[in-house]
Amino acid sequence: MSTTDHIIDISAVWTRYGNTVIHRDLTLSVNYGEVMAIIGGSGSGKTTLLRLMLGLEAPSRGTIKVFDVPLQGCTVADLRQTRNRWGVLFQEGALFSALSVFDNVALPLRELKALPEDVIRELVMMKLDLVEIDAMSANKMPSELSGGMVKRVALARALALNPELLFLDEPTAGLDPERSHGFVQLIESLRRALNLTVVMVTHDVDTLLALSDRVAVLANQQLLTVGPLWEIVHHPDPFVQNFFLGHIKRCEQENVKDFRDKLAVGLHVA
Repeated sequence: MSTTDHIIDISAVWTRYGNTVIHRDLTLSVNYGEVMAIIGGSGSGKTTLLRLMLGLEAPSRGTIKVFDVPLQGCTVADLRQTRNRWGVLFQEGALFSALSVFDNVALPLRELKALPEDVIRELVMMKLDLVEIDAMSANKMPSELSGGMVKRVALARALALNPELLFLDEPTAGLDPERSHGFVQLIESLRRALNLTVVMVTHDVDTLLALSDRVAVLANQQLLTVGPLWEIVHHPDPFVQNFFLGHIKRCEQENVKDFRDKLAVGLHVA
């Protein structure tokens, strides 16, 4: 456990590609147990920020700590151990096309090189059941799956190592409204059951309504504002106003609660 209430600390981060500045002096903390959503326009650096938090890229200046471990400057062993404490659902699922459903989910477990194959099999089938994928689908290839099933298998893989922290990159992108609704409902139930902290990048207002505790807005290379959805929607910045155009009433506090209550009992919410 961290010595603070924060699972992630981003401090005074700048990101540059050559002469192009992507992030300018970003400071952001993610609390244990919350769902932090990141929104921003195209090119605002949302996915880059996610990659920084995953240690896949390094900032030009500033520090990023996850579980109190600085991702830049720590040992390879410490970074590997830290990464084993989080899971990632990449955009479009990013399943390995040459591996079956079973082998995609088994991959993180096999990479530990510490578990016998019979234990791995049991764990994989448990994770697939957790995301409502039936045992008959375990031998299917990704090309045989629907878009919704790809997302669920990718989520099972992200949960393979029992992470404390889950990163979601556009979790409902490419799904029709019905599948999107079901997938969001699944994420919320798993978040509660597994006591997960979640960081997600999304452009979908329904996903924000259903899941987010706080929303961080990236605009003009900076962190524009951070807060609960019902406060964010009233920010005067043009990007925020355009993003939530037609949704402000839905995002008021009592309506967010009503939306989540309906989601929790499985009612369709439009």
